[in-house]
Amino acid sequence: MRNILFKSIFFSGLILICIIFLPSLLLPKKITLFGGKLFGYWSSFCLKIFYSTSIVIKGQENIINNENFFIACSHQSMFETFFLQTIFNSPIFILKKELLNIPIFGWYLRKIDSISVNRNKVSKENLNFTEKIKEVMEKTKRPVIIFPQATRVLPDEIIPFKKGVGRIYRELNVKCQPVAIDSGRVWPKSGKMMSNKTITISILKPINTGIEQTEFVKLLQKEIYSELGLSN
Repeated sequence: MRNILFKSIFFSGLILICIIFLPSLLLPKKITLFGGKLFGYWSSFCLKIFYSTSIVIKGQENIINNENFFIACSHQSMFETFFLQTIFNSPIFILKKELLNIPIFGWYLRKIDSISVNRNKVSKENLNFTEKIKEVMEKTKRPVIIFPQATRVLPDEIIPFKKGVGRIYRELNVKCQPVAIDSGRVWPKSGKMMSNKTITISILKPINTGIEQTEFVKLLQKEIYSELGLSN
């Protein structure tokens, strides 16, 4: 019953924010981005009210400043897609092209410079997507966020990181900000949500440029899974 109530209130709040911010689609982008931050604050508020969830942020001193970088984050629930907008400077999302076709929500994704990719085929658009990332990063000075697992996973599940994160690291030639989040212990991708637990967001030390692509992926995977208490 509590799960149903949580989801009803949570998604109703998201819809309300979308409606309130509809005029922002015709206004400066920073107003739309502020609406995205409200998504993050709303998700943490609902978790605290319905599930007595504590949120701990570790390593804020590691956040990269005054230069371009990209975020590589573990992915256990939809929580991080909302809440990380409150920590970092409105990250640019790389997402499935189909999401841009969702009424209203897709309009917002386009407005905030989200970058789409068609995972089901190789196309000229996909091959040039790192050029689009560079262009948006230079124009907005916002970091790109990537989920190298490419899907939500269970808290104790270890899957190899996708090679695409290595390509992005190589071609962007900027530092990587690894982030480990154990949100699945509260809000798993399926099944019952858990109460009276803590979500820990660990912002790890940056990985500098200059590492060979394959070695970078191995290092990134090791750093994130180790922080989550998993060996890989």
